[in-house]
Parts: sequence; structure tokens; C-alpha cells
Amino acid sequence: MKNTHHSCQTIVVHCIDFRFQTILTDWIYKKIGKDQFDRLSIAGGVKNLPYVIEQIEISYRLHHIKEIYLINHEDCGAYGEEGTYEKHQEDLGRARQMIRDHFPTLKIFLFYLKLDGQFVDVK
Repeated sequence: MKNTHHSCQTIVVHCIDFRFQTILTDWIYKKIGKDQFDRLSIAGGVKNLPYVIEQIEISYRLHHIKEIYLINHEDCGAYGEEGTYEKHQEDLGRARQMIRDHFPTLKIFLFYLKLDGQFVDVK
């Protein structure tokens, strides 16, 4: 029998970059909990926004998420030369607006992860 009553609180969207996986996992476990999130790891974080939105929709529909953490990072290869802090701020802000348009009830948190492991809250 199929379980139709499983849910989690959050989806976390971040880049695939291997340099950040341990930092991200530790941070997620402390902030959210070990079994309370879906994880979308995709090159560039929110850079491929249509795909990200599609995956959030699936998480929302199947797991009834209530919040989203979007995390881009410093020195992202998917962004290359254009990957300035300002560009990441702009893309994260655009992602927040598009997600709000599709899912107005979800809480959205934006972060920029620096190479030293510091999470910068993006407004």
C-alpha cells in the first residue's frame, strides 16, 4: 500500500559543488533537522530557475513543504566570470519573486555561502 501521508517542512536548493557539501549538510542538520527536508542539488543553485521551480512544485505537491532555502555560493563554476555577489543577489531575488508568484504561502530564505563557510543572509 502506498503511503500518501508523508511530508517534510522544507526544500533546500543548492549547488552541486563538492567543496560545500559537508558545510551544507552540517548547516542543514543544525538549522532544519536530519529528516525534515527535501534536497535539490543542481549546478548553479537557482541559475536554472525553470527547473528549480518545477522541482519545488513536486516537493510542494508530494511532501507538503512550508518553506524553501535557496543557497548560492561564492566562486560558482556554473556562473563563471559573471558570478559576482551582486549577480547572485539578483538571481536569488528573482527566484524569490517567481516562487512567491507560484507558491504565495511558502516562506523563502535566501543565502549566499562564502568559501570560508560563512552563510550570508540575502535580503
